[in-house]
Amino acid sequence: MTTVSIIGGSGYGGGELLRLLLSHPAVEVKQVTSRAHLGEYVYQVHPNLRKRTQLKFSDPVALEPVDVLFLAQPHGQAQHHIDGYAKLAEKIIDLSADFRLKDAADYQRWYGEPHAAPEWLNKFVYGLPELHRAVIASANYVSGVGCNATASNLALLPLVKADLIDLASPIIIEVKVGSSEGGAEGNAGSHHPERASVIRTFSAFGHRHTAEVIQEMGVSNVSLTMTSVDLVRGVLATAHATVKPGVTTKDLWKAYRAAAKENPFVRIVKERRGIYRVPEPKILAGSNYADLGFDLDESNGHVVSMCAIDNLMKGAAGSAVQCMNLMLGLDETTGLEFMGLHPI
Repeated sequence: MTTVSIIGGSGYGGGELLRLLLSHPAVEVKQVTSRAHLGEYVYQVHPNLRKRTQLKFSDPVALEPVDVLFLAQPHGQAQHHIDGYAKLAEKIIDLSADFRLKDAADYQRWYGEPHAAPEWLNKFVYGLPELHRAVIASANYVSGVGCNATASNLALLPLVKADLIDLASPIIIEVKVGSSEGGAEGNAGSHHPERASVIRTFSAFGHRHTAEVIQEMGVSNVSLTMTSVDLVRGVLATAHATVKPGVTTKDLWKAYRAAAKENPFVRIVKERRGIYRVPEPKILAGSNYADLGFDLDESNGHVVSMCAIDNLMKGAAGSAVQCMNLMLGLDETTGLEFMGLHPI
């Protein structure tokens, strides 16, 4: 059995990692850390894990060496301790934003402060298997993925990979997000009376995850608009772009089918009848799938591409476990077979 530990296991991302890893057939969870909940049973913070584990939260200073170390800390922490973490495990997967960007200047631009360990940025592979499957398989250090960036990148992936869109024209992505994106720590905006029943745009443009779309899709003329909606889990990215002259709906079908064939967790949702004719985050809760949909106005070249995911799964813990599987030489779907619930 591969031994794994989690640093920062009391948040939503850490809880999802635990849920997945405790049922994973090839790994053993050794330790889970939390200073705030030191000594408490893990299930006291993550009640869905009751009767699944008797692990207690450990102190980070008491960590023992393992095969794979997951970092599920708040953004900005891992970069200050990465040298020490590397002594504890040969392979590290960091769920935070600390090692997603390859350029220290880009990190400072988008996160507002210098990176504490810029020499580590190029050691990490961006952890979205749909983009870097082969490199991840041979990597020792893999970064997390921004949930909004994941939905945006996957919405654009078939179009960019097949070279169907005009990259000189603006790419506008409207991203609708659930409340769990705000993490387990509450704030004024996540207070239930203020968060429930909302459709609230909180970032018209300039969101940090834009940097990941620019980096990974190789596009510069892109903007993300972020809107909170009344969901707990879920992201729906709706990308608007312009196709190149002569591109037809048939060309889009070919590109999206290729993406779905190459990637076990990518599904096409484009139906002519029924309720679920387009991607819907609600039915993806708890699953690692990314549902893609599209439509094209052939009269003017306006293409709309949609991607729905569970932000805590495909946008965080699910992709992290998928990366671990690749790094260990396992089938990348191992431990990630749950397909979601309906109705929910």
